[in-house]
Amino acid sequence: MPSTHIQPLPPLTPDLHERAWSSTPHPTLPLLATAHAKSVTVFSLTTLTPHSNLTGGHTRSVRAASWKPNLPPHKLCLATGSFDSTAGIWRWEDRGAEHETEIRNGRDGNEKEEEDDWEFTLVLEGHDSEIKNCIFSPSGAHIATCSRDKSVWIWEDIGASESDDDWETIAVLNEHEGDVKALAWCPELPGRSRKGTFGVECLASASYDNTVRVWREDGDAEWVCVAVLEKHEGTVWGVQWEGRPRKGDKFPRILSFSADGTIRIWTLAQPSNEDGQEDGAAQGRNALGGIPNTMRQSLREDWVCTATLPKVHESDIYAATWSATTGLVASTGSDGTLALYRENEETGEWSLLESLPNAHGPYEVNHVSWCRRWDKGVDPSRRGVEEMLITTGDDGLVKPWGVQA
Repeated sequence: MPSTHIQPLPPLTPDLHERAWSSTPHPTLPLLATAHAKSVTVFSLTTLTPHSNLTGGHTRSVRAASWKPNLPPHKLCLATGSFDSTAGIWRWEDRGAEHETEIRNGRDGNEKEEEDDWEFTLVLEGHDSEIKNCIFSPSGAHIATCSRDKSVWIWEDIGASESDDDWETIAVLNEHEGDVKALAWCPELPGRSRKGTFGVECLASASYDNTVRVWREDGDAEWVCVAVLEKHEGTVWGVQWEGRPRKGDKFPRILSFSADGTIRIWTLAQPSNEDGQEDGAAQGRNALGGIPNTMRQSLREDWVCTATLPKVHESDIYAATWSATTGLVASTGSDGTLALYRENEETGEWSLLESLPNAHGPYEVNHVSWCRRWDKGVDPSRRGVEEMLITTGDDGLVKPWGVQA
């Protein structure tokens, strides 16, 4: 097997000069939203310099930013989650269809001194404490937020039009017993709904209580916890869904990472037929509290830990990212190490491809994400296709890494 290795690429500039928490790539455009201090800096992945800035909306640290999907390229929308206990909705002024061409060619808002084009349009209030994460659903019709108050809130877009920011709370989920650190919506993939039982949206949450919970909307439009994933022996810092399911799998797997230094893969046990009913043995395993299985079976899913990735990190794993293109996984954390893993699709076993210490020097690395390369250093034929890693650290640097196999 050819070796795979990680190579540093020119960093995004300028240095933010303060701790940066996370960097989220736009789903289609060469843009990256980095949360730091009380603001978000949007970088151009073409020029590797700032495109625009979101400031003035929050009174405490912004910990997360999420792009609204399915918008035309000349419209931008971000949701932000802050330690001030609120989430915010931001919109970029509609400048016409030429915006996409300008971004892809490296002519951005920063060059035109139009940073103020971001409008803070709405505040989502309700949490009793710091918001740790917020994320748009794949359809863009829902936002999920989670908090130190141990709850997950789900908000629904009820605006008269896409640009009419009017959101209402449709669920407050209080089953975690500790701070809820992170959220992940299941991507839009065939088979993610269970016919006659659940809606299409599916959410996973990670918590200080050492668990991952899986949530779905049932037939009565109520959000319910359908599974509790319990194997970790420390805070679960985050969770990711598989973006490229294996052949034969009817549902994407879940990846979780923890303060116990492990990364685990979870697989949904398959029902025996298409309407979600399992065989008798499975029904026995999933029985809840003595209530007849015929009544409660549809409210339970059986998730099994099917793999633990090779042990690399000496302490907390703060972030991991699963490529929907190659299936490679990268992780990082408090030890500053950046690691890369590959699965043998025939055996299901995972191997370590490379472990790079001190990715940000002596500083902790808070986040890692896969994104597309758009910079001038990539072959033009591979622009917007080739993947790279982006790490975000306590040193205020946002660093790209090339991955070669």
